[in-house]
Formats: sequence, C-alpha cells, structure tokens
Amino acid sequence: MSQSYTVTAVAVVVVATILVGGFGLRISRTTSDFYVASRTVRPGLNAAAISGEYLSAASFLGIAGLLLLHGPDMLWYPVGYTAGYLVLLIFVAAPLRRSGAYTLPDFAEGRLESRPARRVVSALVVGAGWLYLVPQLQGAGLTLEILTGAPNWFGAVLVAVVVVVAVAAGGMRSITFVQAFQYWLKLTALLVPAIFLLLAWQGDGRPAIDFDPTELSSRADHPLYATYGLIIATFLGTMGLPHVVVRFYTSPNGRAARRTTLGVLVLIGGFYLLPPVYGALGRLYAPAQALGKDADAAVLLLPDLVIGGTAGDLLGALVAGGAFAAFLSTASGLTMAVAGVLTQDVLPSRGVRHFRLATLLAILVPLGGSLVVSGMPVADAVAMAFAVSASSFCPLLVLGIWWRRLTPPGAIAGLLLGGGSALVAIGITVSGAVRSGWPHALLAWPAVWSVPVGFLAMILVSLATRSRIPPGTKVAMTRFHLPEALMPRARGGPR
Repeated sequence: MSQSYTVTAVAVVVVATILVGGFGLRISRTTSDFYVASRTVRPGLNAAAISGEYLSAASFLGIAGLLLLHGPDMLWYPVGYTAGYLVLLIFVAAPLRRSGAYTLPDFAEGRLESRPARRVVSALVVGAGWLYLVPQLQGAGLTLEILTGAPNWFGAVLVAVVVVVAVAAGGMRSITFVQAFQYWLKLTALLVPAIFLLLAWQGDGRPAIDFDPTELSSRADHPLYATYGLIIATFLGTMGLPHVVVRFYTSPNGRAARRTTLGVLVLIGGFYLLPPVYGALGRLYAPAQALGKDADAAVLLLPDLVIGGTAGDLLGALVAGGAFAAFLSTASGLTMAVAGVLTQDVLPSRGVRHFRLATLLAILVPLGGSLVVSGMPVADAVAMAFAVSASSFCPLLVLGIWWRRLTPPGAIAGLLLGGGSALVAIGITVSGAVRSGWPHALLAWPAVWSVPVGFLAMILVSLATRSRIPPGTKVAMTRFHLPEALMPRARGGPR
C-alpha cells in the first residue's frame, strides 16, 4: 500500500477537522455554546453528529476484526450497538432533554437534590469516558503503524492534539459540525471500498466464505455467557454513555430529542451493514490476520490485498481516512463530556478558560493509558465501557425518570455497587490477573450480574430510606413527562 496516499488522506482528514471546527468557533460566544450549543441543534444535524461520535474505532475496525476471528456470533455487536438507541428512545431521550441539565451529574443533582450523588456520578462519568477513550487512541496508533510504519504512539498523540484543538476552541458548537461531517466521511470510506471489494469477489467466481467452527479462535471459556454479557451491556449501556447523553441536552425540546434518536437509528443501522462485509471477506482474503494480534487491521488491508495497484492504494487511503475520522469524532465527544464534568466538579471555576484546561486534562490520562495497555481488541475494550455505563447510568436514568421513590442513598448504593463492581471487574481483566475459566468470564463480561446489582441496590436501599425521597420529586417528574408547551416557563430557568 502506498504510504504517500495514506499520509495524504490522514492529513486531509486532520485539516478538514480543524477547518470545520473553526467554523463552529466563529459562532461560539457563550458558556451555553460551549456546553450544549445553546440547545439549538436541530434533529438532522444532531443525529448525524451523534452517529459520528458513536461510530468509534470499535465500529470501524473492531467489529470486522472480531468477525474475522470468531465468526458470525460477533454480529451481536452491531445489533446491540444499534438496538441500544431503541431503548434510549423509549425510556430516556425526551425526559432527559426536559430535565434542563448540562451533564449527567447535573441530572443526578437536579433529580435527587444531593451533592454526594453528583460527586459519585461525576467520578463514574470520568472513569467511563477515559475507559472508552483508550481504545480510540490505540486504534489510531495501530492504523498509522500498519499503513505508514510510524511509531505506535504517534497516531494516539496526533489524535489527542487535534481533539484538544477542536474541543477547546469551540466546545459543543464546534464539535457538532465536526462530528456530523465525520459521519458522512466514515460512511463513504466504508461504502465505496466495500462496493469494489464485492465486485472483485464476484469477479473471482464468488468463492465460499468459510466460518468453520474448528478454525475460529476461542473467545471465552463460556461463549454463551459472554454473548449474554455483550447483549446486556450494549443494549443498556448506550443510554448512559456520557458523550451520547450530553448530545441530547443540545436539542431544542423533548420532541426534537425523540426525532434525533429516530434519525440515529437509521444512520447507524445503515452503517452497521458494512463492517460485517469486511469481516467476511477478511476470512477469505486476509486469513493471516486471524492468526496474529492485529485482526482489527483487516479493514485497512483488504483493498490492497483484494484489488491492488493504484486503485487498491486509493481505496485503502480512503479507508484509512475514514478510520482516522472515527478516532477523531468519538474522541472529541468523549473529551467534551469528560471536560464538562471536570470543569463543573473538579476545577475551581466554570468559565471557558477552565473548560479549555479541563479539555487537556481529559485527554492526557487516556493517552497515557493507551501507551501502556495494548493487545486487547478495540471492540472488546469498548464493550467494557458499555458494561460500566449499563451497570450505573442505566439504572440511574431509568429509575430517576420513571420511579418516584428513588432516594439519594439508593442511587449512590446502586452506582457504587453496580458501576463500581463492573469497573473493578474490568480493571482485574485488563491487568491479566485472571485469564481463564468462570472467574475470567464473570469479570470480562460483568453486565450479566452487575446490571441487576445496580438496579436492585437502588430499589432496595430506596425502599429502606423512604424518608429521604427528595421534596422536589413531584416537580421533577412533572417536568420530565409533560410536553414543554404544557409547562409554565420558570424565570431564568433552563429551557
């Protein structure tokens, strides 16, 4: 593959990201612009932006890599990633927007009237965000290392620098345009080469693609349990992902939030038809990738392996540009979410200057982690962040929006026992302390048990502390569930 084409493609994506972000900077004037784009993002643009930040390294590279290694069972990844938005649409989207919050900690404090609950949520948002950022940076390093021979650390550092520039410059207003642009770029970068790859496959006489179970590598000692852990994490984790949740605060109203979610379902559903094509063709044309640790690179290598020549180089460069857009868009959204929490709950003031400092802090920790931890498939790494979200933020949002009896002690207990236990389990898994048997399966895919623990802890402790139900619960529930047109305007309150 021609390195010059690849370098050019990545450079174009980086420059385009900075230029589009600069357009957002021109119209970012207030603190509200930086945090929630002044709540004026329309459904079409918002759906494209959410899809752009949601389709991460796991979507662009990881799903195809896992399908190459483990076969059709890995199709649960795109199904779960998409279906999670259906759950979000039904239970969360409109009430969350009507809450008037800027971040998940804002929602927790407003609903529970509790500073301790806010602090716990803040810690989990930062932890989940950093956990999700690490594979994005690792994927960038892998991409540039394979395609250009650059040191593995270079891609991660490049993404971190571009993200800091884009986010710190214009905040949410800026990255909204960046992420919408990057969604269409990613879709094009997978769709166009996929068409040519399928035509080449047909020209070869459509050889059969073999997913012989005896040739597939073992993913877990207990694959059925791992599958259920994946399904629960992806179905329920989406609604609490910090970078996804914060985008719903940018909608003008609850109706727009629902329309945005429907748009996201269409956009990401269309995108997820493509990675399985690369995974299946990888079994046929890139079997060597299944024997090494870089199965995620199959998407990047297929154009050169199947088509070759100048056409293969150009298509490979297009894929490389799309992959880099995936790292940039998701990393931008996550950095924005983490920086917002750091600004409001860690740094001494909440001005735009401190937001920019928080942006730098938000990216440095996962950048260090990406340089230390390696070897884990990016889709599996991202699924771990989903498990933490499903075990903590999902119970908080569902019960906080739909159950009047939730109390601050109940919420804190559920967050710590559900999300905290999932986070500990993932830490043990990443450390490699447990590598086989049921202990490894339970720790690597904790959502099967940690999600029920989170829900049960919130419910049981809330029932045991009925006297601690916040006095403003009735008002909060009314605000969540009544259309904005029926709500009286509060002077100076968020709308």
